[in-house]
Amino acid sequence: MQYIEAILMMLGGVGALLIGMGMLSDNMRKIANTKLEELFNKTTNNRLMGFGIGLGTTAIVQSSSITTVMVVGLVNAGVLSLLQATAIIMGANVGTTVTAQIASLQAFDFIIFAMILAFIGAFMTLLAKKDRVKTIGKVLSGLGIVFIALHLLGGSMDSFKQSDEIVNLLASLSNPFLLLLIGLVITAIFQSSSAVTAIVISMSIAGIVIGDGGNDALFVILGTNIGTTVTALISSIGANTNAKRASIIHVLFNVTGSLIFIVFLLLWPGFKTDILATLFRKEATQIAMIHTFFNLTCSLLFLPFAQVFVKISEKLIPDKEGKHRQTVVLDERLLTTPSIAVTQLKKETVIMAENAMECLRSGFNAFIEKDVTVKDTIQTMIRNTNRINKQITSYLVKLSGENLNFQEKIEVSALYHIINDLERVSDLADNLTKYTDTLVYEKLHFTDNAMNDLKEMFSVIEELFAATMEVFTQPTQEKIDLVDVLEQKVDDLRKSIVDSHIARLEEGICSPDSSPVLINLVSNLERAADHMQFIAHAKY
Repeated sequence: MQYIEAILMMLGGVGALLIGMGMLSDNMRKIANTKLEELFNKTTNNRLMGFGIGLGTTAIVQSSSITTVMVVGLVNAGVLSLLQATAIIMGANVGTTVTAQIASLQAFDFIIFAMILAFIGAFMTLLAKKDRVKTIGKVLSGLGIVFIALHLLGGSMDSFKQSDEIVNLLASLSNPFLLLLIGLVITAIFQSSSAVTAIVISMSIAGIVIGDGGNDALFVILGTNIGTTVTALISSIGANTNAKRASIIHVLFNVTGSLIFIVFLLLWPGFKTDILATLFRKEATQIAMIHTFFNLTCSLLFLPFAQVFVKISEKLIPDKEGKHRQTVVLDERLLTTPSIAVTQLKKETVIMAENAMECLRSGFNAFIEKDVTVKDTIQTMIRNTNRINKQITSYLVKLSGENLNFQEKIEVSALYHIINDLERVSDLADNLTKYTDTLVYEKLHFTDNAMNDLKEMFSVIEELFAATMEVFTQPTQEKIDLVDVLEQKVDDLRKSIVDSHIARLEEGICSPDSSPVLINLVSNLERAADHMQFIAHAKY
C-alpha cells in the first residue's frame, strides 16, 4: 500500500509540475507578449542575435518546446528564414535549462517556504482589479505549484528509497543506451524534458542511485534532449516544407549533440565524480549543471555551422513543386503568442487590402477602356479576396478564444470590421463590370469631360487608399485627418460629376440613357471611399 501511495504521489507531482509550468509559461508569455513580438521583429541573419532571442524567449516562457513550435509557425508563415530559425532553436535549448536549475533548488531547505508563493499568487488573482496584477499573481501561483510539485516528487522518492526492489532495479540500469531510451520515451510521453529532469533530480536528492552512481543519470538527461524534439515534429505535421525542415533541424541538433556527449561520457566514465562533484557539492545541482553545460556547449559548438544544418534539412526534405499556401503569414502555432499572431494578421490584412484595391482598380480601368474581356479575371480576383476574408475571419475567431490583453482585444475587434470593409470594396468591382457591360452592349456614349472627371475621382481614391494603408500600419492623427480630407474630396467630386452631367443633359450633349450608369458608377466609387474611411477609423 505504501508504494501505491508513493506512485500516486509521484504521478500527482508530475501532474502538478506540468500544470504549474503551464501556468507559469502562459502568464509569463502574457506579461512579455509585446516584448516577444519586439524580439522576433529584431531577428536578422545575425546568428548571435538569433541565439540570444531563442535563449531569452525560452527563459521567459519556460519551455523550449513552446519556443520551437512558435519558430515552426513563423517559418511556416514565411516570417523567419531557416537560418534564423536554427539560431533561435539553439538558443532555446540553452534557455530551457533554467527549469532544471529551479528543480535543483529542492535540495535546499527553503523550498518549503517557496510553496507559499501559490497562496500569495492566488490571493493576488482573486483580489486584484488590474489585469496585469492578476497575471503576476498567476505567475506566482504557477511558480508556487512548481515547488509544491517538486516537494511531492521528493516525498514519493523518499518512499521508493525504502524499497530494496526498486533501488536494486534502478541500480541495475547501467546500459547507457537503455538509459538514453528511457529518457527519450518518457519525455516524448510527457512532452516536457523539464518534468523528466525534475524526476531525476528528485531521485538524486532522495539518494536513489541510477546505475553505478557515475555518469549513468546523465544519459537519461541526454535522452530527454532528444525526446523534447517530438513536440516540434508533431507541430510540423501539415506545415509547409520549410516548417518541416525547421523541426528536422531541431532533431538533428539535439541528436548530434547527444551522440557527441554520449561518446564523451563513455570515454570519461568518471566525469561526474571527477569534475561535477568537485565543483558542486549537491548531486541535484550537478545534474542541473550538466543539463546547462550540455546545451550551452552544443549551441556554441554548432552555431558557426548553422548553415550546414540548413543544407542537410534541405537534402532530407526537398522542395515540392506545385504546392503553395493559401495564406502568406497565418499559422495556428502563433495563436499562443497573441501579439505575434495579431502582427501577422495585420500583414495578411494588408495583402487582402491590396487585392481588394486591385479588384476595384481593374473594374474601373475596364470601364474606362470599355473592355468586357477581363470580367472573368476580375471575378476570380474578387473570389480570391473573399477567400482571404474567410481565412482571416476563421483565424480571428480562434485568436479571440486566447488569453488576450485589453489592447489585443481592441485590435482583434477592429480587424473584424476592417476585413468586412475590404470585402465590400472588392465586391463593388463586380458592380463596375456590370456597368461596363451596359456601356458596351447598349453602345452608350460619355463625353471626354465625363471620362476625365471619373479619372480624377478615381485618382483621389487611389490617394485615399494609400493614406488608409498608412493609417492601418502606422496610425497618427495627422494621417487620419488626411484620410478625412481625401474622403470629403471624393464626396465633392461625386456631387460635381452628377451636377455636370445634369447640365450636359439640359444642353442636349449627353443622352438620358447614360444617366443610370454614370450616377450608379460614381455612387459606387463614393461607397468605396466610405469603406476606406471606416478602415482608417476602425482602430480608434
